[in-house]
Amino acid sequence: MRIVIAGGSGFIGKKLTDMLLSEGHNVVILTRGDREFSEKVQYVRWLEKGTSPEKEIRNADAFINLAGVSINDGRWSENHQKQIYESRMTATDELLRIISSLPVKPSVLVNASAIGIYPASVKTVYTEDSTERANDFLGKTVRGWENKALQVEEHSVRPVFMRFGVVLGKEGGALPLMALPYRLFVGGKVGSGDQWVSWVHVMDVVRAVVFALKNVTLRGPVNVTSPSPLQMDEFGKTIGLILHRPHWIPVPSFAMKLVLGQKSALVLEGQHVLPQVLQEAEFEFMYPTLRSALEDLLTHN
Repeated sequence: MRIVIAGGSGFIGKKLTDMLLSEGHNVVILTRGDREFSEKVQYVRWLEKGTSPEKEIRNADAFINLAGVSINDGRWSENHQKQIYESRMTATDELLRIISSLPVKPSVLVNASAIGIYPASVKTVYTEDSTERANDFLGKTVRGWENKALQVEEHSVRPVFMRFGVVLGKEGGALPLMALPYRLFVGGKVGSGDQWVSWVHVMDVVRAVVFALKNVTLRGPVNVTSPSPLQMDEFGKTIGLILHRPHWIPVPSFAMKLVLGQKSALVLEGQHVLPQVLQEAEFEFMYPTLRSALEDLLTHN
């Protein structure tokens, strides 16, 4: 397939590009930086004055949208929140414009999303059928993003919204920061410890995106989380176990709020989310348990 990726230079995008190339696909990456030279990947400029990426794309089978300012960088100031929201809306608007101008439409748009669309809860278990919606900053951002991407249906393109959980990897995502206190022998319970962590190994994220490209029955929301989420206290204990470190110094909620401000909600609150759609489609997770994921990420060089 000829696959166009927006956000291909990020943490998930790089691994996704590698997997698609290993399968023999043709990859086009939309970029705002200098064009990199690669025999395997075509780099196309976009989101800049005077650029017309649609003229260079042609005959794309699929689009993948991972573009947007990271929610993990910096404090959630009013300005940063605006950048997080607007970067997603702008990129998706431009992808819709590009797709509308192509004489031959792609068959699918796989759009990044997040489990932050569900309200934080200790008791509720969420699947793609759940209708409850979070009304905080992240919930509103994800809702707006999905609604925008859904407009691709007007061009008879199949929309898939990959609702990523807490993505675990060596080079990015949440794990390096979560593991750091344990490496320093000061790991322990964060906040109440009861909050759910619906995590997923980055390689299962990438495999799920490729699965969604190929599986024409997938449409709409897809929870990209492992089938075995854990509460924060158990999550921390498992990190300690794998790293052979104690789980003993608690971090109170007020301290996290002091350090992270509004962004502390990412750590202090959580959702118990299950990947019902992927499991019903018989997707097989490489790392279904946290122990298997952490053994891969924390013990292998």
